[in-house]
Order: sequence, then C-alpha cells, then structure tokens
Amino acid sequence: MNRDPSRDKVRSNKKHLRSYTGPYVRTSARSGGRVTAPVLTNSTARDVIIYNAPGVSGHSTQTQTSDISSVIDKYKELICSEYQYVSEYNSLPGEQVLLSERFTQPLIIQRHRDQKEREEDIRSSSRTSDQSFCLNRLFDPDNHRISPRSSSRSSDQSVRLNDLFDPDNRRISPRAVILQGNSGNGKSFTVQKIMMDWASGYLYKQRFNIVFHLKCKEINRMSGEKSLEEILSYSCSLTSDQISQVLQETPEKMLFIVDGFDELRLTQDDHPKSPHTDLNKRATPEVTLCALLRGRILPESFLLVTTRSTATDTLSKLLKGPQRFTEIMGFSSEGVEKYFQGFFRNEEFFRKAYEYVKANETLITACSIPVICWIICTVMRERSNDGSDLKSGLETTTSIYADFVSTLLEHHCQGLSQSVSALLRSLGQLAEKGMLEQQVLLDEEMVKETVADPAGSLFLSKFLFKRRVHQEIMFSFMHLSFQEFFTALYYVSLDGNEFKKKFTNVCLKGQFEAVVKFLFGLMNEEVRHTLKRKQGVCVHPNTQNILKDWLFQQRDSLETLHHLFELHEESFVTEVLNGTSLVSVWDRPLRRIDCWALLYCGQCCQSMKQLSLYRWGLTSEKLAMILPVLHKFEELKVNMEAPMFISELHSEETDIASVNLSISEDLSSVRIETDRTGISAVTVTFPQSSIINFDWTNVFQEIKTQEQIDDEDRDMPIFSLQSLPGLKMMELSVWSLTECHVTQMISFSENCPSLRELRIKCFHVSEDGLRLLQKSHTRPDCELTIERIDIFDSTRRKISLTAGVFSMVEFRPSQIFRPQIEN
Repeated sequence: MNRDPSRDKVRSNKKHLRSYTGPYVRTSARSGGRVTAPVLTNSTARDVIIYNAPGVSGHSTQTQTSDISSVIDKYKELICSEYQYVSEYNSLPGEQVLLSERFTQPLIIQRHRDQKEREEDIRSSSRTSDQSFCLNRLFDPDNHRISPRSSSRSSDQSVRLNDLFDPDNRRISPRAVILQGNSGNGKSFTVQKIMMDWASGYLYKQRFNIVFHLKCKEINRMSGEKSLEEILSYSCSLTSDQISQVLQETPEKMLFIVDGFDELRLTQDDHPKSPHTDLNKRATPEVTLCALLRGRILPESFLLVTTRSTATDTLSKLLKGPQRFTEIMGFSSEGVEKYFQGFFRNEEFFRKAYEYVKANETLITACSIPVICWIICTVMRERSNDGSDLKSGLETTTSIYADFVSTLLEHHCQGLSQSVSALLRSLGQLAEKGMLEQQVLLDEEMVKETVADPAGSLFLSKFLFKRRVHQEIMFSFMHLSFQEFFTALYYVSLDGNEFKKKFTNVCLKGQFEAVVKFLFGLMNEEVRHTLKRKQGVCVHPNTQNILKDWLFQQRDSLETLHHLFELHEESFVTEVLNGTSLVSVWDRPLRRIDCWALLYCGQCCQSMKQLSLYRWGLTSEKLAMILPVLHKFEELKVNMEAPMFISELHSEETDIASVNLSISEDLSSVRIETDRTGISAVTVTFPQSSIINFDWTNVFQEIKTQEQIDDEDRDMPIFSLQSLPGLKMMELSVWSLTECHVTQMISFSENCPSLRELRIKCFHVSEDGLRLLQKSHTRPDCELTIERIDIFDSTRRKISLTAGVFSMVEFRPSQIFRPQIEN
C-alpha cells in the first residue's frame, strides 16, 4: 500500500507539536478534524498546524477553550458539593456525615508481597504479648518475626495518593495503576477522597485537567449499547454535549477512575476480536469500558482501577501499560487511633473508646480493616446515646465479627449463586481444613473442593506467587482470626451429635483456643438471633448445653472467664462462679483483655472464693481496670517479684523480694518486702482509689538507694509516702532504731495529717532514741507504736506514744512482765 506523504508530514508535525512543553489549545474542527496549536507566549508561535478545518479562527479556538474551562470548573464545584458527604451503611434517608470526619489515610504499598510475608501478616496478632498495641508487631522493624524488608504495615512505606503516577526508579511513569484491596479496606473511600481533593485543587492540580469516576456497580445496571460519552453521562453531572467537548481535550490530562472492577460482569463476549477504537462507537457498557481499559480509545489517558485481589490477574491481562501495582492495606496503628479520634470528635469520649478497644488484642488487630473500625465506633456511640456505659457498648469480639459478616453480605455482595447459609457453611468447612492443617495460605485445589465460587467470595483473598518459571494461585481469609471465626460458625451450624464430636475430638485437642472462645460468643442470645434472621444459620439447642456442661468442669481457670465474657449472659456467669470459683494466674503477663474478662465476671457475682495472681506484671493501668471487683473475692493473693507500677526498675536493682497487695471494699494495703538488712518490710494502708493515683516510683527509688539505716546520717526510705493520699497506717520492719530515726518518725506523723497509726518493729532501740521518745509529742489522733524484739530470749518491749503520753510494756509472747507509764 502506498503511503500518503502529506499524512506522514501531518503525523510528524503532530508528534513534534506534542513534544513541545508549553500549554496547548484544542478544539473540534467543523468537518470532524482537529485543530492543535500552542498558546502564544511573547507574541511567538513555534508551530501552528491547521488541517481539515476551513474557516476556523483563532478567536473561536480561544472561546471554545474558555467554554471548556468553565465547564470543568462547574464540574469541580458539583464534585465538591456531592463528594464532601458520605452515607454510612446504617444512614437513614437524608442522613449524611462529612467525608473529612470519616476518611483516614490508609496504608498503600507499591509492591507484591511474597508468600512468607503474607503468611506472617495473616497470622499477626498480639495474643501472646501485652507489651504494646498489638498492631505494633507489624510496625516494629526490629520484630524477630517480620524483617525490615518484609514489613508491609509501616506508615513510612506507605505511598501517598499524590505519588501514584510518579515515575519509578527507571523513570517510567505508569498509564494505569491497579489499587488492590480486600472488601471493607477502604478502596471506595479512597477514590472518593481522590475525587474530592482533585476538585478542591489539592491533588493532581498540574497533572490532570479532568477526572472521571466510573462505578462498576452502576455499569452493571446499564442496559443496551452505550458509547463512552453515554456511560460517563450516567456517572457525572455533565451533559452529553459537555462530555463530548471535554473528551476532545488533551487525553494526556485525563484520569479515569474505575472503582470495583471485581464487580464487573464480564463474559467472553466482552473481549471482541475486532478492536473497539472509535470514541463514539456504541457497544455493551462492559465492552466499551474494556476498550477504555485496554487503551483502544483515548490511549493517552490515565487509569486508576480498584479491585479485590480475586480479580487482579484478570485486570492485569486486560489493562494497558505501563502498569503499576499497589495494594491498600487498611489502617496502621496510628491510622486506627486517628479514625477513632475523627469519628467521636470529643477528646474524652474518643480516648475512653480507643483505650477500651485497644485492650482487646483480637479486635484491635481487626481494626486495621476500616469497616471493623466503623462497626465498633458505631456500636459504642449508639450505646452511649442510649445512656449506657461506654464500655458496655462493645460487649464481645464475636458480636463485632458477626456484624462485619452481615455488613459485607448486605452491602458488598451481588448475585450470589448460592444461599447465604450455604456460602457460610462452605467457608466454615474451608476454614476448618486450614485450621487442622495449620495453614493460612490455602492452595487453589483445596479451595475449589469446598467453595463453589472462590473468586466471588467477599471473605477470601487471592494471591499469585512465583514458583520457578510458573505462577501458583493461593487463597486466604483476611486474617487468621476470621478463619477461626468461620470455623466456629460452621461448628455451631451442625446438629448436636456432630457438634459434640467436633468439640471433643478437635477443639479440645489442638490449637483451637480462639475457636472455642468464638463458640461461646456465638451462643450469645443476641448473636444467635442475628445469625438466624440475617444469615439463616440456626444453632442446635443441645450445642449450648454441651458448652455449658464443659465449662462447669473448667471454672477455676482464667480461660473460663474469657469464655464467660464472650457468652455474656449474666445469669450463667453467676451460676458458674458465685461463691465457689478459685482463679489463679501464674508466671504470665496479665493482659488487658484478661482484666476486662475478670472485671465483667466480678461485676456479675456477689462474691467469689479466691483470686491468686503470682508474678503477673502488675501495672497501674491493669490494676485500675480490675480494682472495682477485687473486694468481692473472699481471699485475695497478689504477689509480684518486680516493683509495682514501674517498669524501669528491676527487682535485682532494687533488692525488692516481693510486693503483696490486699484489697477490701474501702481500703487497700501494700506490703513491700526487701532483701536489705536495714529495712526488711514496709506496709501501708490507705483508701482503695489511692493505689492507682499515686506515683510509686520515688518509694522504690528510696529503697533502691538505701543502704544501712542504722547509720545515724541516713534517712529512712519513707518520706515519699507522706504524699500518699489518705494514708491511714504505716508499718516498718527495721533492724535498729536510732535517735535520728525517731526524729524522722515524729516528723512523719506530724506532716501526714491523715495518718492514724505508725508501727515500727525492730531488734534494737538506742538509748538516745528512747529518751527522745519519752520527751516527744504526737498528734492526738495518731499513735506511734514501737515493738522491740530481743533476738536471744524473744522478750518483747512495746513502746507507745499517743498525744504526748509515753508508755512501755515488756513481755514475752505469752506473758506481760512489767508495765511502765511515764507522763
């Protein structure tokens, strides 16, 4: 075929013109051609090409460009008006909230994660540690399980929205960006934020003149054949004529955002052999959209496409290049906190809500999923609005997971090929298989044996991994905790006999502790009602009896409290625990969630038999959580090796042997025993609340620096206790009492107005000290008692000083020998 030299010249000139870096003006020619010219600067035009456009003047070009700019400005105003609000899942008609109050920047990474990293992320949790906020396990670059290279939840590694189309390290800029993410991870919210910020002039101001938003849900509802112009008219506020004008503008300044590609109903007919290249050609909406994605129409435009992982490989094969893959990970730990703060707006309310959720390791891990954050905040706010206590607004982990499943099925699910109950059952069977094999990454064959349409399941993620020269497809649940939840959901749907077999032979003989907790949570009356009404899942009546009978045999363990907490039925808690339960925790950190379980169970009971806590890492925060119910225990044994309330001092540095705590309904008592020969013990009694409102650091610091208190120049390590609010009684066990120490005792009693009794046990009292006592006076309402013990014959001398009255009695343990009273 002979080439037309004039066409080659035009193409050459057009190419040269596009290489010009200055601004352009474009307009449609009367006969369908195009006029392209640089804007005149300094009265100089470098290249002007006018072809196939007789009669078009420069004035008309400028006028039409101005008209298009006006159209785009109006479009931006409408976008700002529409996109500044969001409707939530439970919004009533006309009820909206500001996007700025709900949007929190999610983590976006720009790379594929390998199998090991994905497995670590899915398993990540803080169940075994309460040292910090559980998501920090993912963010700590020094964590032994996740290397700095593989850690994917670091805020520092997150890609900013403004950088999505920036050149890579090879200076290649993508034409198409894939934004992958699980259901409920914030893809659509992120798209809305991009639209809002672009229209407001905060994002892509120089990069894109126009941004269109196409929702695949809406495209699915379109009938007949449509051109791109007609599809866009459904999605934005512009008229068909205005869209036609805008599409004639520079395509290299256009961005099309296609939201929810995984929801697009594609068939083989949507991949025509003859390419669809005409901008105005009509075809089925799916075919027209595919032509845009392939770059058959407007090839110089840019694309941002969101999808779930189950459709990423299909999208990548369809999409034009150069491509960039990004993954939206949900929230970082900082993002979760920021979301709570934005949701509640009130600082005090936010802090209470956030700290409560932070105490539950399973929930705070799940809060990396934005929809979980929304569910938790919504439930807590509604309970608070009803006048309920804030902490009662979030009863169990199971109830939140059940709400999450309902939310996704109701708002993110289209065209299920099976009933909801059948889908949940198949997911539960798959989850159980993974649990039995201790696998969180499930191979494609296993998944397809159980789940009819794994690619269409909202609760599964799909991954491609390199295997030598091939690719391998694997699936997973969003997180291990969801795999555990679906396993429990499957078990409770079985009949009584089948459930008993599973519970006895599987749950009680493997790594199924979390599954057992979910089982008790699913027995909650409100949760069972929701499952039956919304998902068609019925719990067999015998299932609850089996679980309760088993629990009666386990009631002395801390895990019992967790099971009762998830069940959340006050009458049964009382039946199991009241007056008989002995709870012991040995040599393990008491987690915040342990404290909530203990608090809830204690509030349900009038009294319990005994609580023993040995070396459990007591902190003021944890003590404050359980303090309201400690007095309900008939016997309380609390013993720690390390100092209370301070982590920076270690027992080997302070010579503190033990710290023992006893609590009554009104008073607290702390006894500190040391390995010092000078002072061996200090016991203080004070109002219950003071134990968490007092800084104990100085007390332990004094003991740490104290050497031999029989040195006359050394102070006794007690003066920091003068500021202990409401101090009622103090008892010291010392080796020797000198004149200097007596002076300190008298001064202490005078300067502590709440003190009613000061007791000192010692083996020696100096003569000078004794004479000083005889001449001293104390407050009328404070008694000073010194008990001297003779280590050779066990003779004891009791010296008392009350309101200036000195008395001394010498006796053996069973007999008083000689009284002596002096005024």
